[in-house]
Amino acid sequence: VQLQASGGGLVQTGGSLRLSCAASGRTYGMGWFRQAPGKEREFVSSINWSGDATYYADSLKGRFTIPRDNAKNTVYLQMDNLKPEDTAVYYCAVKLKIGESYNYWGQGTLVTVSS
Repeated sequence: VQLQASGGGLVQTGGSLRLSCAASGRTYGMGWFRQAPGKEREFVSSINWSGDATYYADSLKGRFTIPRDNAKNTVYLQMDNLKPEDTAVYYCAVKLKIGESYNYWGQGTLVTVSS
């Protein structure tokens, strides 16, 4: 499975961005992770195939949402009320079966939030 992430860019504090990640085939779970400069990669959000199970990092609840379009094999990350600490490279990842780890990763897209 190949992943193509897009949608990053420069935005001011309080602004919004929508990231997209298109998979080349059907997936089970899709998720977003991020890595800020000098920090380890961290979990952001995930969603299962049916969309009835979504998870968010506690610090991001209420600002980020993760819709997906199974017809397009695409997951999105809607980011609202962005803060400078959200600046990071955002990676999408997928798992093909329930119970598996995220074993396919996209190339990353940079989000920069200016103060």
